[in-house]
Amino acid sequence: MYKQIASNKRKTVFLMLFFVVLVSGLGWLFGWYVGEPAITPYVLIGAGVYAFISYLSGSRMALAINGAKEIQKRDNPRLYRIVENLAITEGMPMPRVCIMDDPAPNAFATGRDPRHAVVCATTGLMDIMDDTELQGVMAHELGHVKNYDIRVTMIAFALVVVISLLADIMIRMTWFGGSNRNNNGGGFIIIIGILAAIITPLIAKLIQLSISRKREYLADASGALTTRYPEGLARALEKIGQYGSATKAQHTATAHLFFANPLRGNKLAKLFSTHPPVEERVKRLREMGSGA
Repeated sequence: MYKQIASNKRKTVFLMLFFVVLVSGLGWLFGWYVGEPAITPYVLIGAGVYAFISYLSGSRMALAINGAKEIQKRDNPRLYRIVENLAITEGMPMPRVCIMDDPAPNAFATGRDPRHAVVCATTGLMDIMDDTELQGVMAHELGHVKNYDIRVTMIAFALVVVISLLADIMIRMTWFGGSNRNNNGGGFIIIIGILAAIITPLIAKLIQLSISRKREYLADASGALTTRYPEGLARALEKIGQYGSATKAQHTATAHLFFANPLRGNKLAKLFSTHPPVEERVKRLREMGSGA
């Protein structure tokens, strides 16, 4: 179990470093593309400012978009006490607890650090889970908080937006101002710019999704370590696999926050999913429980 946690942390660090290199490379290419290489540091500063704003406001947006309502212990003693006991076990500050009125069994965590954390469960999750299973799910969400996963995913999301914005600007400049760059490599620069503008956002999105999937495995391992009972979380995942986790409201911007994929998909959904397959998560949890 500890080996699984350490492995996922290493892989996420590597992916985040590659992400930063990708942003830096596109920033340099953008500066070269407009004929002002000195603009690159300003592009990186702008990306950092945007990421910081997203970091501060991301949790409020996530709660508002998904219609999550904060509760106190008297409103739902069962959910509140489970979260409270898990927070005590982990030695963490008590997070705010919210409920999302949705029949799909799901949950999510948000917040920039453990002192500003929020955990949320859907009404559908509480309806079908017994206490052990619900405890497993909420331990998973507190694992995200403990491991600062929300900070990582919010920054990754912000960087994807920055990359997409730069790519969009480069494409527009190609169509509406291409003649201004004909003296510096002409068509070659335009071709390179178009290819980078098309391919880079796709690569960035795939990196973001990979980071999200790694953090789900890490949170599963952390949650199992907290409860000392991987089987509870494995059973919860199996139930969600049977019932389906797609929520009524579909928000791609916050899909990566959820316990299970809240989006409806088609055959290509697995490639672009923010979550690893439920079957693989269950398999890994059962291996942890058996000591494999």
